[in-house]
Amino acid sequence: MLGLCPFHNEKSPSFTVSPTKQFYHCFGCGAHGSAITFLMEHTGTSFPEAVRTLAASAGMTVPEENRSPRQQQESARRKAEESRHTQVLDAAQAHYLKQLRASPAAVRYLKQRGLTGEIAAHFGLGWSGTDRHGLSQVFPNYEDPTLVESGLVIESEDGRRYDRFRERVMFPIRNVRGSLIGFGGRIIGKGEPKYLNSPETPLFSKGQELYGLWEARQAIRQEGQVIVVEGYMDVVGLAQQGIANAVATLGTATTPDHVKKLLRTSDKVIFSFDGDKAGRRAAWRALQACLPVLRDDIAIRFLFLPAEHDPDSYVRELGAEAFRTCLGDAVALSRFLLDELGSRHNMTEAEGRASCLHEAKPLLAAIPECALRVQIEREMAKLVQLTPEEMAQVLAQQPAKPFAPAPKSAPAGGGETAAVSGAPQGHDGGYPDAGYDFAGHDFHDIPAEEADFTDYGHFPSQGGEPPGADGGRQYGGKQEWKGKSDWKGKGDWKGGKGNWKGRRDNDVGGFEGRRTMPSLAKRLLGLLLAHPELVDSMGDQQLEVIDHGPHLGLVRDLIMLAQSSGARHVGALLEAAEPDSDLATVLKGLRADILSQEDLPDPQTEWDDALRRIEFDSAKAEMAKLAATGLVTDDARKRYLELSSRMTVLKGAGIR
Repeated sequence: MLGLCPFHNEKSPSFTVSPTKQFYHCFGCGAHGSAITFLMEHTGTSFPEAVRTLAASAGMTVPEENRSPRQQQESARRKAEESRHTQVLDAAQAHYLKQLRASPAAVRYLKQRGLTGEIAAHFGLGWSGTDRHGLSQVFPNYEDPTLVESGLVIESEDGRRYDRFRERVMFPIRNVRGSLIGFGGRIIGKGEPKYLNSPETPLFSKGQELYGLWEARQAIRQEGQVIVVEGYMDVVGLAQQGIANAVATLGTATTPDHVKKLLRTSDKVIFSFDGDKAGRRAAWRALQACLPVLRDDIAIRFLFLPAEHDPDSYVRELGAEAFRTCLGDAVALSRFLLDELGSRHNMTEAEGRASCLHEAKPLLAAIPECALRVQIEREMAKLVQLTPEEMAQVLAQQPAKPFAPAPKSAPAGGGETAAVSGAPQGHDGGYPDAGYDFAGHDFHDIPAEEADFTDYGHFPSQGGEPPGADGGRQYGGKQEWKGKSDWKGKGDWKGGKGNWKGRRDNDVGGFEGRRTMPSLAKRLLGLLLAHPELVDSMGDQQLEVIDHGPHLGLVRDLIMLAQSSGARHVGALLEAAEPDSDLATVLKGLRADILSQEDLPDPQTEWDDALRRIEFDSAKAEMAKLAATGLVTDDARKRYLELSSRMTVLKGAGIR
C-alpha cells in the first residue's frame, strides 16, 4: 500500500506499508518500523501503551505476569471505572459543543480572540452554559457518583451538587491516544479563577498531561520540534496563525513526566513562556525538570518574549513569521542555565563566584553523564574563573547534594544569600529556632514553639496518639481550631514578599501551650494559602506526610478543598468553602493581604523543604520511641531500619 508519509511533508506518495511483511517504510525520509513503532512514533506513546492500544483494537488482552487474582480483579475494576468516566466526559463534551452553537456571547468572545470556527472545531472548543445544574439535562441521574469522580460536578458537605464549570469556554483535554480525560474552562467575564481545570481523577493528572499534544502530533512531526507554552489560548492562538506544533502545561509547573513525554514526540523542544517575571520563573522550573533527562542527541531551548507579551498576544499583534523568527533566536538550555546562575551573584568578587558554583553544584549533579554535562561544566569553570581541572577538584572534594529545585532569586541590591542547599543550621543540627531564611521567606517573628515533633508521638498510622490535657487528638480536623474569636485577621498577616509576622501572644489559630501550632505547620498553611497552585504538584509521598503529620488539620482541609473544587485562587477557594467553617474564617481574614503579595521566587522549594523537615522530625520521634522499647521484636527492628534509611535520604536533601 502506498500513501503520503505522515512523518514528513511530501506531495508525491513515498510511504509504503507491507501487510505480508508487517512493516512500513518511507523512501523519502527513511521512516521504518512495525505497527508498534508506528504508534510510538506517530502518537508519542510508550511501548506498553502502543501494545495495549493495538491489543484492544484487535479484541485481545495483554497478559500480565505474576498477577494475583486480587490484582486482576483490581485491574478489571479500574478499567471499568475508566470506561465509565470516558463515557461521562464524552457526553459532557457533546453538551458543551451544543451549548457553544446556542451562545452568541461565547461565539463573540472567540471571534474577538481571533479564532475561526474551523480552529474551534479542530480543538473541540465548547461552552459550559450559565446554569448551575446544566449537566442535569445530559445526565438524568444527577446524583451519579461518577459525575463527581470525573470532576464534572462538585458535591458540597451538605450533599448539594452543582456543575464545576459555568460561564466558561471549554477546552477538552485529550491524552496521547486521543481519549478525552478532562477539561479546562476559561471564564469570559469577570470572576476568578480565570482558568479552571478538572481536578485529579483516575484518568487525569495535571503533572503528566499536556494540552494540545494529540492535536499537534502531526505538526510536531512536520516541523521537527515542539513548542511548550503556558496556556490553552496560547496553543489555540498559535494554531490559528499556522503554528500548530505547540502544547501547554495544565496550570502547573513543568514536571519530569512532561519532559519525557515531550521528548517522545520530538528531539527538539522549545519552551516559550510569558515574558514577565513569572514566565522566567516558570522557565527556570522547566529547566530543572529537564536536567535529569538531558542527552547528547536532544536540543532544549528557551524563548523569552517581551515582558508585555505572551505567545498568543505576540502572534496576534506581530504575526506568525515574527514569532518564527523569535523561535530561531531561542536560547540553548546550557546558555540559560549559566546566564541565570551568573545573574544571581556578584561575579566580580571571589565570594560571588564561589557562591555561584555552590548553587550550581546540585544542578550539575542532576545531569546524567554525557558530553553535554562535560561541556556545561567547562563553561561553568570559565564563568567562575577556574580551570577545568580546578573545577573537577572542587566538585570532587564536596559532592553535591541531591538536586533540589529553584534556589531563590538574588535581591534587588545585587547580593546573594546562601543557597537552599547551604541553609544555616540550628544549635541542635536542625533548622534554627528563629531567624532562618526559609528559601526566600523571612520568619524572624514566628515563634519557634517546637524544635521538632518529639513530644507529639509518631504518626497515627503507627498507633501514636499525642498526649493532651483533654486526652483528645491534637492534630488534624477542626478540633485544633479555636474559631473566629482567636483569629485576628489582617493584623497577623503582613503581606509583601511572603513575610509572615505572626504574634507570639496570638499565634495561628489561637493555639495555647502545647496545643500551639508548630512553626513548620504554619509555614505550610501560609504557603498554601498564598500559592494554592502547589496542590497540582503534590505527589503521593507528600500527601502521605500531610495525612499523617501532626497539627496539619487545616492544611489537609485546604488541600481537600482545592482538589475537590479545582480552585487555584484564594477568592475561588473562599467561594467553594463552607461559609461558617474554620477554613472560610481563615480565608476571609487573609484574603486581602494574600492578594496583595508579590510572587515568591519559588514557593515549591519552600513547600518541599517544610514537608521534609516534618517527615524528618516525625521519623526521629518514632525511632526514639522504638529504641526505648529495646527493639525486641522483628517488626520493631524492621521499622527502625526503614526509618533510619528514610532519614539518611532526608539528610542527603539537606535536613539535619
